[in-house]
Amino acid sequence: MALSFVPRHAALAVVDALADTRVILVSGARQVGKSTLVRQIAAEGAAEWRDLDLPQDRQSALEDPVGFVAFDGLLVIDEIQRAPELLLTIKVAVDADPHPGRFLLTGSARLLGLRDLPDTLPGRMETIELWPFSQGEIDRTADSFIDAAFTLGPELRHESTVSRADYADRIVRGGLPEAVARADPRRRGRFFDAYVQNLIDRQVTQLGEIDRTAQLKGLLNLLAARSGQLVAAGSLESDLQISRPTVARYMSLLEEIFLIKRIPGWSRNLGTRATATPKLIFVDSGIAARLLSVDSHSLRRPGAPFGPLLEGFVLSELARQLTWSTELADLYHYRDHNKIEVDAVLENRRRQVVGIEVKAASTVRTEDFGGLRRLADKLGEDFIVGVVLYTGTATLPFGPKFRALPLSALWQL
Repeated sequence: MALSFVPRHAALAVVDALADTRVILVSGARQVGKSTLVRQIAAEGAAEWRDLDLPQDRQSALEDPVGFVAFDGLLVIDEIQRAPELLLTIKVAVDADPHPGRFLLTGSARLLGLRDLPDTLPGRMETIELWPFSQGEIDRTADSFIDAAFTLGPELRHESTVSRADYADRIVRGGLPEAVARADPRRRGRFFDAYVQNLIDRQVTQLGEIDRTAQLKGLLNLLAARSGQLVAAGSLESDLQISRPTVARYMSLLEEIFLIKRIPGWSRNLGTRATATPKLIFVDSGIAARLLSVDSHSLRRPGAPFGPLLEGFVLSELARQLTWSTELADLYHYRDHNKIEVDAVLENRRRQVVGIEVKAASTVRTEDFGGLRRLADKLGEDFIVGVVLYTGTATLPFGPKFRALPLSALWQL
């Protein structure tokens, strides 16, 4: 299956930003399609292309930064994290000539995490985060669950033909374009192995000056086993036999290169102390499954980590949608000191909340809504709807503001 197209939502966002922003940064993990995206956009106009992965381009940028960025039209600079010193020169250039659409940058590390960063172009740069393909982008469907949830609330309806086996297939495939294009699971597995090794050898070492990469590989395996769970650095130090500060630094580096993402805890001072410990997910579920050595078939066996990987898969799909949804919202999880939990909490700018639970089962019970009902009681009118996403096929009502929905509603609504 070939995916030559670029993510439609990101392409539209970049085109819009070029009309009124001086510097646009397209950031995201390696091989998610950043270069393909900006090449397509650059091909539509008279743009100049510079690639800092090329030694000659990188050397030119370091030796003559002013000359390197001197161009009257749109200048595209690929992999800007390879020469972050250029940002100061770009700042000077756009201050001297502030018309929009001057620079289109790509980066596969979070610029704010780079050491000795001279300037982050505040007020001059818009960042567009590019994730691996969403399920809707792969299937060419709508990807409008978040907008639908806030707009329709309890009127949400969806019927599905997606089976439990299909969900397992999607988890182990993930959304990295190269992995999606490889139908043979063995070839896809080799790609994942090389991808992770490349990140460790190149980007993590470059950013963090880490010599003991074996520890980092051990950390990745532990994190994969805890995908979709609350993870604090202190809970890992004994397993890895390394200090808590070192674990925290490694996790920050993994987040900076878009391999993992931490979902913060949600609280509104509702009279119950809520945990601030973040929940961890992998940006791509296929990588997490590969680190755990599971394929689609073994993932469906009893005792396999289907549930945790499915929750991480859902949270990453929600995080993708938040980068393009019309509804401006933030993603959290909720857990209080009584261990009442809600897997995902979406809160918009009007402080309205959609609560989401993820269940790997094909049936839903009243008890599955326990955390959502507790949250609804505390929020009152601010609580829009509580949804249990499950692997069944029908929409089921469980009260005025509660619905069980097939999980494929995420990308088919």
